[in-house]
This record gives sequence, structure tokens and C-alpha cells, in this order.
Amino acid sequence: MKLQRAEAMDQRIRTLADVVGTLLVDGFHYLALFAIGGVIVWSAGVAFLEMAEKGHASIADILLLFIYLELGAMVGIYFKTNHMPVRFLIYVAMTALTRLLIGDVQAHHRPDMGIVLGSGAILLLALAALVIRYGSFKFPSVHTDARG
Repeated sequence: MKLQRAEAMDQRIRTLADVVGTLLVDGFHYLALFAIGGVIVWSAGVAFLEMAEKGHASIADILLLFIYLELGAMVGIYFKTNHMPVRFLIYVAMTALTRLLIGDVQAHHRPDMGIVLGSGAILLLALAALVIRYGSFKFPSVHTDARG
């Protein structure tokens, strides 16, 4: 009888610990997502105001806004689905490399190996995005948790 009581109490403690642990993890998760989203909006706003202050926007400035847009979309998708869209990280990297290439070409006005390497890196990222897209189409993931 005492053994059954102890086992029942142990089970209640484990259940309570699971509930409290899940609550704390989910709370941190949402707090971090809101913080990251807020920082993205703040940074994009500051970049936009700097462009407005200059009176014009360069291609690099516009690409920077696209980077902020992709990061914001990534946070939104992660908030809704609880899954990190890796392809969006690849898109951000491709946009950042494109921004770097444009800045390099505008500054130096001469072809060099850096342009070839940057272009090759963008090509590799594009191929990686293609492989991930194909893999997710051909082998869709199966959701096992309650959130689906």
C-alpha cells in the first residue's frame, strides 16, 4: 500500500515537473522570438531612416532591407510552425553575399578573384537551397509532437 502511494506521488511530481518545465521553456521561446522580431523591426527602421536622411537608397541599402525582410519572415514562420526554415537562412546568406559583391564592384571597378569566389559561393548556396527544397519535397518530414 505504501509503495503504491509512493509511486503515485512520484508520478504526480513528474507530471508537475513536466508541466512547469514546458511552461518555462515555451515562455522563454516566445519571449526570445518577440525580442528577435523587435530587434529586426528596430534595425530595419533605423536603416530606413538613414536612407531617408541621405535622400536616396543604393542597391546595397535595398538589399539590406531584403535581408531584414527575410529575417522577419523567418521569425514569423518559426513562431507559427515551431520549425526553423533553413532555406531562409540560405536566402539571407545569398542576399548578404550579393550585397557584398555589389559593394566591392562599386568600390573597386575592376574584376578580380574575389568576384569569382563570391559568385561561386552564391552558386553553392543556390544549389544547397535546391537540394533542401528537393529533399523536403521528396522526403517530407513526419511530425510526431502534439503541435504538428
